[in-house]
Amino acid sequence: MTMVRPEDHQKGASRMSGPKKATMTLDRSFRIGEIDDRVYGAFIEHLGRAIYGGIYEPDHSSADGHGFRRDVMELVKELNVPVVRYPGGNFVSGYNWEDGIGPREERPRRLELAWRSIETNEFGTNEFMDWANRVGTEAMMAVNLGSRGIDGARNMVEYCNHPGGTYWSDLRKKHGYADPHDIELWCLGNEMDGPWQIGHKTAVEYGRIALEAAKVMRMVDPSLELVVCGSSNAKMATFPEWEATVLEHTYEMVDYISLHTYFSNQADNTPNFLAQSVGMDAFIDTVIGICDYVKAKKRSKKTINLSFDEWNVWYHSHEATAKQEPWQIAPPILEDVYTFEDALVVGCMLISLLKRADRVKIACIAQLVNVIAPIMTRTGGGVWRQTIYYPYLHASLYGRGYALTPVIDSPVYDSKDFSDVPYLEAIATANDEKEELTIFAVNRDLENPLSLECRLGNFQGYQVIEHITLTHQDIKATNTEETPNNVVPKNDGDAKLDGEVLTAALAPLSWNVIRLGKAGK
Repeated sequence: MTMVRPEDHQKGASRMSGPKKATMTLDRSFRIGEIDDRVYGAFIEHLGRAIYGGIYEPDHSSADGHGFRRDVMELVKELNVPVVRYPGGNFVSGYNWEDGIGPREERPRRLELAWRSIETNEFGTNEFMDWANRVGTEAMMAVNLGSRGIDGARNMVEYCNHPGGTYWSDLRKKHGYADPHDIELWCLGNEMDGPWQIGHKTAVEYGRIALEAAKVMRMVDPSLELVVCGSSNAKMATFPEWEATVLEHTYEMVDYISLHTYFSNQADNTPNFLAQSVGMDAFIDTVIGICDYVKAKKRSKKTINLSFDEWNVWYHSHEATAKQEPWQIAPPILEDVYTFEDALVVGCMLISLLKRADRVKIACIAQLVNVIAPIMTRTGGGVWRQTIYYPYLHASLYGRGYALTPVIDSPVYDSKDFSDVPYLEAIATANDEKEELTIFAVNRDLENPLSLECRLGNFQGYQVIEHITLTHQDIKATNTEETPNNVVPKNDGDAKLDGEVLTAALAPLSWNVIRLGKAGK
């Protein structure tokens, strides 16, 4: 590998002269694992305008009979989101789920302590399930293990999933839902390691209540898939001991452990910002290591997989959010306006998730609408795609099937926090049913194109379908309601296939999607 001195990148540009070249080798036998479609999930929390003014706005001109914005639903459908986590987030740790069911006129207004807002409760569990059904997604439901406990958890499962003949299931029927919602995937609380969390617990305290909640929830519905809370981020003082302790209690009763991470560029250091997915790789590998350590310690035959159920870029809105007065209804908070630079980082994060498709089975971009989200709306007005929408869209549409380990030789650089960062960040996915192969690639270089040469091995008879690029001259460029198409992908890449060798020029600071398919398909 070619090294660039650290000092060469401190000012945000490489001083290497001449073109750079990277090679990649792909082979069907280099299989990482099947990609669970749920790795392209999203997150909707009772936070800011995510729901009220986001997915639900009865007075909007596009609203349907349920009050759901049709314009938002169309963009969600376009993303093909397989699962959406709800209702939180920090919100869930103070949430009484019973407040959001039954006649709207009888639902209480509450002080929402996590985000210091007023929660009207006009949108709740049944409304969410109605919306999920309309956009073609599944629910990832969270129970409150902060201010509540195992009784509330088991009752919620009974309300949602039991066919009938009991108090809570018959109450659901009374509310107009004769058939159960049959929600399979459940989160056992949210970020319980965090001192900011309502009902914050030690690892032992949380491990115990998570175990008992899991037991009673499975008594109601043995078919559930359960996610236990891992660390809120890799910088927590209790990481990774938290994971080890929690799994000591819950290992045989849960299926997944959660990971959360958000990246920022407050220092305005683009090379370091683009390198942060290297830390995401390490975070994932560490958590896998802890899971397998506990497995070995318990002599278990069961493997715990990962749910990366909060991930994104988040830092632009901190100052604006801090200025908001408390106790508003649906205030405009956490509304990051994303740049082209952010889209590249999101692309790198998606690649990081796919690198461990064998163990990362669920992931949720946080969040879906308005709140640190790929989709943005104006209350009473339009809807538009943020810059980060596009890598997420491409991965969701074309990153199905199984992931392949690419053997990559790339020039590298050092940044403030990371060493030997490859300019080429890439992953490949194969879909045998469609006979398609897709390469997702980011060129991290600020100034220079990257010449890619990829040997396809045993993918004979394939041809290039298209080479999609996302580039922009201004790394801080954004999409707005007035300029929604400022940063958009183009089908203008130059990928060519000659025999078994694919070549392409990857523009400086670019997201690339190279799609290949069997000739004649």
